[in-house]
Amino acid sequence: MMSSLISIIGVTIMMLTISPMLTLLTVGMLPVSAGISAFIASRSQKFFVRQQNILGQLNGHVEETFTGHTIVKAYGLEHEAEAAFKEVNEELYANGWKAQFVSGTIMPLIRFVGNIGYVVIAVVGGVFVTQGTMTIGNVQAFMQYSRQFSMPITQLASIANILQSTVAAAERVFELLDEEEEAADQPDATALLEPKGKIGLRDVSFGYDADKYVLKDLNLDVDPDQLIAIVGPTGAGKTTLVNLLMRFYDVEQGTITFDGHNILHLKRSNLRTMFGMVLQDTWLFEGSIRDNIAYGREGASEQEIIEAAKAAHVDHFIRTLPQGYDTVLTEDATSISQGQRQLLTIARAILADPTVLILDEATSSVDTRTERLIQGAMARLMEGRTSFVIAHRLSTILDADRILVMNQGEIVEQGTHQELLEQKGFYAELYNSQFVATLA
Repeated sequence: MMSSLISIIGVTIMMLTISPMLTLLTVGMLPVSAGISAFIASRSQKFFVRQQNILGQLNGHVEETFTGHTIVKAYGLEHEAEAAFKEVNEELYANGWKAQFVSGTIMPLIRFVGNIGYVVIAVVGGVFVTQGTMTIGNVQAFMQYSRQFSMPITQLASIANILQSTVAAAERVFELLDEEEEAADQPDATALLEPKGKIGLRDVSFGYDADKYVLKDLNLDVDPDQLIAIVGPTGAGKTTLVNLLMRFYDVEQGTITFDGHNILHLKRSNLRTMFGMVLQDTWLFEGSIRDNIAYGREGASEQEIIEAAKAAHVDHFIRTLPQGYDTVLTEDATSISQGQRQLLTIARAILADPTVLILDEATSSVDTRTERLIQGAMARLMEGRTSFVIAHRLSTILDADRILVMNQGEIVEQGTHQELLEQKGFYAELYNSQFVATLA
């Protein structure tokens, strides 16, 4: 760009010294070239944009099919997966050649305009020579300069398809960059140095969509070391409440306090260090078992990692592996069972030693024996700290200090297990329905 810019400036000066009239004719060709380029680019750009979108769909289809190849084979849908790939691939081909063809017409048209200008300069220059106002040498020199003047424009036209493809790709990148950022911590945000685990909710309402609330006017007080169980049907807002506590989302109405401090006035990083989470959907990173457990606390010693594994009843299993704690887990840890993955995440939470523990349906997908091991590990983990347990199996939360029964975003009942049974309300109906189903 720099060399082309300097060349155009220098060539323009030389042409002006030879003939201002011919220079005007040469420069007059620029709007024509620019108009042609803009017209064709506007037609071809939609094909480039569509091409990038389809390329994203194709890559997504390939990744999904490869990742879920076991499911594809189990249901015998290989041909359907191939047909879907072929359909998207053909659409990509169709848009690709259209984009290249339409964009590829820019360069020959620009050259055509340049050649017309070349002929015009030759004719007008010849007229000037016959009139005696210019010499043949000056006309020849001017024609050479006009070629140099149009050369950068021709070069730009030759890579127009690359530039348009780049612009189309950039639009997808900027679409991601333009997404709304997570709100920064407030300037006066503080950090709690000695958290106790007292949590309060006052008139909390929240919805992922502005016109549809998931939680409505929640009020709750949780004292340190209490075990709070949250039950209710799917979609009642149980996990949403946990997301608000950890500020994955900020409340729209009402306040949530931690040890009397509004969590909006606390630093997110500090707030989240006070929580430990064991989720229904476990996640282990590609790396050694030691590293996955140590992820719970930076700088943890080997002995602390082993003690956490023992507390989670997973140490024996780890030692049966050929490399023990150095065993490398593959992506998504598919080389070990779901129950073993769950125990490793509990060991990670034990090592983190959080002030508040959140257990989100941590035993829903394991066998009864493993569930007992997990419950034993979680019982040890919950000692001396505030705990929230989200459960569908009500038999796992009978000893909770308080049970919150949620339905349609509201706390409809709360109390101990026995108190709620005596009320013969929504909780009693849930509890009895599980046991009736079990007996049946």
